[in-house]
Amino acid sequence: MDAVSTEIDETQLEGEYKSLWVKAKSAIEVQNAAYAISIIQAILKKYPGFVDGRRLLRQSEVGITGAKKKKQGLFSGGGLSNMKLQGQAKKDPLASLELIEKELVDEPLDPHLNEILHDTAMRLNLLETAAFALETIRQGAPEHTKLLHRLAEHYMARDLPDKASEVYRDIVKQDPSDMHAVKGDKDASARASMQSQNWSEEADIKTLLKSQSESEELENQNRAAMTKDQLREKIATLLVKYNEDQYHLETVKELGKSYEQLEEWGNCYTFYSWGAQISEGDVALKNKSLLMKDKATNEYLSNLEAQVEADPDNEELSNQLLEARREHSAERLKECQERVEQNPTDPQVRYDLGKAYYDSAMYSEAIPHLQQATRNPHIRTKVLLLLGKTFDAKGMTDLAIKQFEEAIHELTAMDKVKKELLYELGLIFGKQGHPEKSIGAFKQIYEVDYGYRDVAARVEGSY
Repeated sequence: MDAVSTEIDETQLEGEYKSLWVKAKSAIEVQNAAYAISIIQAILKKYPGFVDGRRLLRQSEVGITGAKKKKQGLFSGGGLSNMKLQGQAKKDPLASLELIEKELVDEPLDPHLNEILHDTAMRLNLLETAAFALETIRQGAPEHTKLLHRLAEHYMARDLPDKASEVYRDIVKQDPSDMHAVKGDKDASARASMQSQNWSEEADIKTLLKSQSESEELENQNRAAMTKDQLREKIATLLVKYNEDQYHLETVKELGKSYEQLEEWGNCYTFYSWGAQISEGDVALKNKSLLMKDKATNEYLSNLEAQVEADPDNEELSNQLLEARREHSAERLKECQERVEQNPTDPQVRYDLGKAYYDSAMYSEAIPHLQQATRNPHIRTKVLLLLGKTFDAKGMTDLAIKQFEEAIHELTAMDKVKKELLYELGLIFGKQGHPEKSIGAFKQIYEVDYGYRDVAARVEGSY
């Protein structure tokens, strides 16, 4: 086995090193990280390409140091200077791996040391080790976006576009103005999609079709309903065009539309958001991308909620759901604030911001935006509904009732909004101790929609 250029897993450890690995894992289980570190360093000296060992080593070091940052000055951890270490790594990369690891013991997440580890591993053709070094930076110092770009490019070079896309998205979180990362995410997502459908970038577009008649049919698919298989075939065709010119707006929009028809909200958002950027501010595309982002997030949250419901004692899963909800609310609120800054007179964006504040339980902040949104007659009753719920959440029931009754008066048809208004009005009358008014509101729904929520039980239970 070539110890220099070969990366291995634990099954390929031999003799005493296999036993040492078992001891290292046992030491971790009993929280003896210092002992595990010494053992793993010995294994890595023999097997520098043992990536799992290097991962466990870093995990042990972080557990001891608490992931502290690099000290200021020329020296890292009291050892060799980074410049000297870089020089030695160029001359003797294999021997330098051991020196680098000694420096990382005290500062396992240091971005400069991990960058040197990456460069050294690349010289030895240890590609997984090189990626791991940059992944460590992604974990411990994500603000170093230049190094994260190197990680994404590393994944793209190895034809791992899914991983590259994740890295590019992390970069955008750190720096939303990084257009190179935004474009990188689009390209990586496109390549990943092509991979999943077994198409290559070099594929001739005609080979994706069974005949010229099918090609002509695809050109007219926007005018007819398509099966899922037809949509995927169309997407494959469009992705070839997209990879020839990522700035062709119509292709990007068609990809977004096709993924929307498949209800693949994540891919749909990717292309609509890219379209919004290359269209130089197309408001409709921007709004569409935000809507698709919400759908993708809601789908993710719904899946998480289902998992929590199926495994209610899983604390880690419950915490993951809470964190995901918090992140979504904060992100949605920020987006809506930015849209109001750009279009302060647009009632729709005022409503969206008011709803974002409401969803974040920031009721006082929601009220002025919802009040301004009532000026739009097309969404007025919907706004009054949310405004009433906001007043109710603040304990201002008289004002809540006023909003509900005003909206109900303006609606003639018993549509979805009117039913919800009557239901909320019934609830609030019930809280106020007015059972006759409460049941009266529920009865209006009962007369036209027996199955609406629990109105049947409420109305029939009142007799």
